[in-house]
Amino acid sequence: MRLLIALLLPWLTFFTIGRPFAGILCLLLQITIIGWLPATIWAVYALGQYKTDKKIAKALSAKA
Repeated sequence: MRLLIALLLPWLTFFTIGRPFAGILCLLLQITIIGWLPATIWAVYALGQYKTDKKIAKALSAKA
């Protein structure tokens, strides 16, 4: 679901993963038509990083 949001409304993705300042910056970037594609790529990349961070945190908490 978040991937679909990242493709359609990139700025909203940042709010769902707890990065509101990046979301505001992404919204400003998305306002321009040319900036929409970089905003989408940035949101998909950030979503991937978020998922990786969650997996690492889960693995470390399971070890401890």
